[in-house]
Amino acid sequence: MSYVVTVEARLPDDADELDALQQVGASALLEQGFDAVEGIEGPDGIEVDVLEALVAVHPRGAVVKVFVHAPTLETAEDAVGSVAAEVLERSELLADWLVESSEVRLPLDLTRESLEAADGPDAPPSDLRVRRARHTAGADPAGSAPSLDLTGPGSDPAAAADGDDDDRDRADLDAQLRALAPRLASFGARSFGEPGSAEREIPAPGSGEREIPAPGSPDRAGLPDGGRRVGFGSPAAELAAGALVYASEVLIDELYDDVRTLADEETTVAECRAELWHLARLPSRFGLAYDELFARRFLVTAIALTTRFTDGSFRRLGCLAEELALNLLLQQARSTLDLYGLLGEEVAESLDRFAHEVSEDMDLASLYDDEEEDGADGHPAAPGATASVIGTWFTPFDAERYVHPYAVDEEAGRLGPQD
Repeated sequence: MSYVVTVEARLPDDADELDALQQVGASALLEQGFDAVEGIEGPDGIEVDVLEALVAVHPRGAVVKVFVHAPTLETAEDAVGSVAAEVLERSELLADWLVESSEVRLPLDLTRESLEAADGPDAPPSDLRVRRARHTAGADPAGSAPSLDLTGPGSDPAAAADGDDDDRDRADLDAQLRALAPRLASFGARSFGEPGSAEREIPAPGSGEREIPAPGSPDRAGLPDGGRRVGFGSPAAELAAGALVYASEVLIDELYDDVRTLADEETTVAECRAELWHLARLPSRFGLAYDELFARRFLVTAIALTTRFTDGSFRRLGCLAEELALNLLLQQARSTLDLYGLLGEEVAESLDRFAHEVSEDMDLASLYDDEEEDGADGHPAAPGATASVIGTWFTPFDAERYVHPYAVDEEAGRLGPQD
């Protein structure tokens, strides 16, 4: 079975943050280290095959998504955690880094169903594609979030349809999403339009309490380990924040599926026969330019962006591709909330305020305008007509912006494909 294991590695507590050049170097070392690993011997000699590793480095460490074939989830987590520690140990420059976690992060619905079904007849399918299809039966994959099963196996459908039960299920999901809100570590009440709310940190033991800097402030990064926010100013803002965290997991998982689909078919988004989760929602008139390499770069961009959202280091969007990834993230959060009756007016306003706070106010509508010269007949423009346009999507807005080294344009420092 295939698993995506998320490894979080961090600098020692007393180490200085990585500057931009050091982040590039650390990313290269981690990529080289994981590329050298083809297989891992897990407990009792069980073989774990390593398919791919995607690295996103931030000022306080790195997040690595490792794609593996393993017989069980536990085997995958243990094996990848061990090899991550070994990769760090073998590199002199990374030897003092710490592996903070190695885990398969299932979306809320899959976690709940797995716990309830256990190994019984209602156990979820082992194949991730079959499992996702089961959760989204009858839904358009480009427009719906995975279904959250809040009734449990064996529930009476008539009872589940009852108003009281619906209210309880909605309250259950509401609580699950709110519990995720503190993980949106780069933001607080002001980012969701709550200027009058106290945005305070509960500090780690032994540190003094202080006010959390506003988004975009250089002082926001490097909060003491163990610190968290008291709240987001209102229940609506807290629910919106939790939905963004949940949507981040879904977005990354489904973008990876899109990459694999394009790779398997050796085609572009415009010519792909299979259904795609998110890449088909990018401006369609450039569809012939969305090949496997573009998809990989966009996936890494989305990982880098959501990593900065949740590790406390986000300042500003780095490039147009991040603006597009943010747009997809917001759509995913809204569709999840709307699907379960939680997208009330106040929650929608909180998401709108967050979008206004984070966005660079790019004119994305013009990219989606099919009446432009390219693609005016309703068909995707030819690759030659779009290559220069797509090329600028991964160019940093200015010298101070961050774009992941794998994704950044060649003119801005990315190395081209090696022969």
